Amino acid sequence: MTSPSPLLFNNYYHIYVRGTNRENIFVQERNYTHFMNLYWKYIEPITDTFAYCLLRNHAHIMVRTKSQEEILENKKILVKTLKVSLPNPGYDKQDSPANRGENLQRKPLGSDYISRQFSNFLNAYAKAINNAYSRTGSLFEHPFGRVLITSERQFWNVIAYIHKNPQKHKFVKDFRDWKYSSYGIILSEKRTSISRNEVMKWFGSKDDYLRMHEQWVEGANSHWLSEDDFD
Repeated sequence: MTSPSPLLFNNYYHIYVRGTNRENIFVQERNYTHFMNLYWKYIEPITDTFAYCLLRNHAHIMVRTKSQEEILENKKILVKTLKVSLPNPGYDKQDSPANRGENLQRKPLGSDYISRQFSNFLNAYAKAINNAYSRTGSLFEHPFGRVLITSERQFWNVIAYIHKNPQKHKFVKDFRDWKYSSYGIILSEKRTSISRNEVMKWFGSKDDYLRMHEQWVEGANSHWLSEDDFD
């Protein structure tokens, strides 16, 4: 199989992962929570997340990868990448490395940085599952899937497709009842790491968001979604 191109900085993607041999990647309810906790730990600093849906043997996510400049503005990434020590109260703040950021020669992140971070995230989850259930070997198919999103229409379709996936695969009769997705989070007023405001801006309004999920036709524009849709 030809290796896919690395995820590029500052681009929109539909990301999808599936268990090896269609094996379940979520065994218990707590696994869904742990997956998302690791996701926010590894992926939130390098992306804006617009939608996700976790099913028993696969998962879909839609993101915008951040630019190198945006990523390096994050102090945690700055410390990890440049090995810069942030000041503590006993240091002269004016002379600390963190406050000389403008003069530091910032080490490039590398063209495969985003892809490596996604791999690190998936490896961390796989290790946790292997330890918890006394299993060995790969949990996920390699490489993980990715489709570049290049238009507003594609943005709408992919988000609706991701949210309606549980109904498509007959896990539930109504996709709104599936609790391991961002559909309801986007509609709520609760605090979230999902880029809710940008999603609504793209759709136009909450009513348009609801309407376009209702009108989305299964299989429409499938070439925008994934090269190998998951069963």
